[in-house]
Amino acid sequence: MKILVIQQKMIGDVLISSIICNNLRVAYPNSQIDYLVYSSTTPVLEGNSSIDNIILFEEKHRKSKKELLNLGLQIRKEKYDLLIDAYSKLESWTLVLLSNAKRKISYKKSGRNFLYTDNVPFEPFPKTNLGLAIERRLSLLEPLDLKIKIDPIPKLFVSEKENLEAVALFEKHNVAKNRKTVMISLLGSEKLKTYPLEFMSKVVDYVADTADVNILFNYFPKQLEEAKTVFNACKPSTQSKIYFDLLGGDLRSFIGLMNQCNLIIGNDGGAINMAKGLKKPSFIIFSPWIEKKIWATFEDGIHHLSVHLKDYRPDLFEQKNEKMLKKEALSLYQEFKPEFFEKKIKLFLTQNLSFTVK
Repeated sequence: MKILVIQQKMIGDVLISSIICNNLRVAYPNSQIDYLVYSSTTPVLEGNSSIDNIILFEEKHRKSKKELLNLGLQIRKEKYDLLIDAYSKLESWTLVLLSNAKRKISYKKSGRNFLYTDNVPFEPFPKTNLGLAIERRLSLLEPLDLKIKIDPIPKLFVSEKENLEAVALFEKHNVAKNRKTVMISLLGSEKLKTYPLEFMSKVVDYVADTADVNILFNYFPKQLEEAKTVFNACKPSTQSKIYFDLLGGDLRSFIGLMNQCNLIIGNDGGAINMAKGLKKPSFIIFSPWIEKKIWATFEDGIHHLSVHLKDYRPDLFEQKNEKMLKKEALSLYQEFKPEFFEKKIKLFLTQNLSFTVK
């Protein structure tokens, strides 16, 4: 059997949708499983033996109808038996229409159901602590009635070489070996998903005050000024624990570094999802306009915790839809004081680093 899974979008989406491929591999071990993703997201798929071929959706496919058509015709030539569209937007609808796959599964959306042989309800509320992002992906497997135990956990694979390179980088920067290491997801993918920098410095202070740990910042070189702003606003005692220049040069080296860390704290986004793929505990600070119920995956109050302004100031969310919240995100962020969840961060650290709170 030949199978194509489609998931355009960001790193977190692509990593989470890879659970579809992982479960299909167990159910149909001899199948060819291909995965169509944005080229920028492929690092999170390296080493995953559930995927035979990665098909790249590139910028040219987005900008040119002719290129999109060519990609659709390329997919058609493959004669897929099964196509699962986890993206279900205009770009993928075109590819599905052209694919001529025998069976096509996606979410139920009015006006688009004719494209698919199986239309699965797009659930509005999670049923478990897996979170909607995971549950919705797994729902796409339900029409297949797979006779396997479903594994809901996304996985990242780190080679021995990558682990050794990360260890060497720790040694180069003289990272204290007798202390646990905390990664800070310092910045979101955009300003509207980034906890205010002056508040983030307080969060880093809470970490340093609570535990004798090494602290790493996750940021890109182009975000150096924002990273410096957080560092400079931290207390001197906190700054002494931060290895500011210890950075991965690319996504794979970040994954290697994250694998050497004990947990991650900070903004929701790719870094958090990658840490979870490495089975690292996570503490997420959500943007006011993002729905926590979707991305608060594996929330158990111990290893995975998250906070949202709505938890503390529900009055600010009355009669407001996502569009309104996105417009007000920056002003709402200013209401999201770090003091609200100081105790929660300390609890998270004590539960996951095995020490007595100061």
